[in-house]
Amino acid sequence: MHISNPILVLGGTGKTGHRIVERLHNQNFPVRIGSRRNQPAFDWYDATTWPAVLSGVKAVYISFQPDLAIPEAFDIIRSFVEKAVQAGIRRLVLLSGRGEEAAERCEQIVMNAGVEWTVLRASWFHQNFSESFFLESIQQGQLVLPVADVGEPFIDADDIAEVAVAALTQPQHTGRVYELTGPRLLTFAEAVQTIARYTDRSISYETIPLESYLSALQDLGTPPEMIALLAYLFSEVLDGRNASLTPDVAQILGRPPIVFDAYAERTAASGLWTPSV
Repeated sequence: MHISNPILVLGGTGKTGHRIVERLHNQNFPVRIGSRRNQPAFDWYDATTWPAVLSGVKAVYISFQPDLAIPEAFDIIRSFVEKAVQAGIRRLVLLSGRGEEAAERCEQIVMNAGVEWTVLRASWFHQNFSESFFLESIQQGQLVLPVADVGEPFIDADDIAEVAVAALTQPQHTGRVYELTGPRLLTFAEAVQTIARYTDRSISYETIPLESYLSALQDLGTPPEMIALLAYLFSEVLDGRNASLTPDVAQILGRPPIVFDAYAERTAASGLWTPSV
């Protein structure tokens, strides 16, 4: 792979993507961001946007939105990978969902594409509490989810980004499936308690039945496809199947993964979780 070829980062403005872009820039790798807001624009649901972003690229980071578990993801990933290989792509790095059978079907597409590949499996990010799903609830002081005492190996998006950069730029990660976890298991209640401690706020966590949670989402006008995805994630993936840790992050990066406490302390200091009066 020639450094003169841009590395395409799909979802390049997202949680992992923008961190990967920043690190590649810092290491003087040419980068092309794949998103609807960039030029050339990229849209997973519009295949006519794919050739322009693939032109001249040799390595691609694939982060599919909203999740590889949605029904249409398989066909879209299959079509994209075919077009990518035809365009001359030599290396694919896929962000996958740990413990998601539907995601593993998409992994097979990448593995069988006839080019270099690496699969990065991750579950819940630390940043789900600060950059997406749970931010508003944390700010309001109460997180309500249909999840009880299940330990999750929360992983920091910075760790995922650093591993992805290694996989995109170093040959020794070819043909590997990495399971990326944080250094300890935390329940959602413990994660919220940690955030409360560092913000010096009262933030509660409450478990409710899945049916009640989905009904509330429907009342809020959440799109049906998102409700279906969350129903899958909360009913199947959060059944304890991911309640184990791996040494992969430490082995790849030569340092331990970021602990949730460090993430919580840093984010609390930014003031993001403290509502303005």
